[in-house]
Amino acid sequence: MTSNIEIVKKLREKTGAGYSDCKEALKEAANDLDKAVEILRKKGISVAMKKTGRAAKEGAIGSYVHGGKIGVLVEVNCETDFVAKNEDFKKFVKEIAMQIAATNPRYLKIEDVPAEVIKKEKEILKDEGKLVQFYQEACLLEQPSIRDPKLKVKDLLTDTVMKIRENIIVRRFVRFQVGEEL
Repeated sequence: MTSNIEIVKKLREKTGAGYSDCKEALKEAANDLDKAVEILRKKGISVAMKKTGRAAKEGAIGSYVHGGKIGVLVEVNCETDFVAKNEDFKKFVKEIAMQIAATNPRYLKIEDVPAEVIKKEKEILKDEGKLVQFYQEACLLEQPSIRDPKLKVKDLLTDTVMKIRENIIVRRFVRFQVGEEL
């Protein structure tokens, strides 16, 4: 039988949440690790929502080149230069650059899709469920993560905000591929 301290340690390693948050989540989940992770993720969403309005003027430009044929630049902003140097933040930026290289999204989020594109897609697809699928393919934040398809990229963003405790914004990206039409 594992002790409470060991369970809290496992939860902290898994989520990056603080000791007291993990202890509280485990208490609420009756020491069920998976339920505690879910509780912390839900809590993270509310934490992330509170941080959304805060200015994120620092950050980093991440890059990723795949096989010399695909290249990505992505700007991810945070609130402080201290966080911009944080390993978890750097890892997140790299993950986003790799996601863009692998999936070739056209837009950052649903709100960025032009009205005429949505209208055209609706005419072609004629099904609301298929429009959701279009958003998952075309919008970076709606895509399933290449590392964990159960999570969307926006969930990874929320988890990182919760872990780092600062507002983080994927601001813009560009993807180049050798031989693509201009």
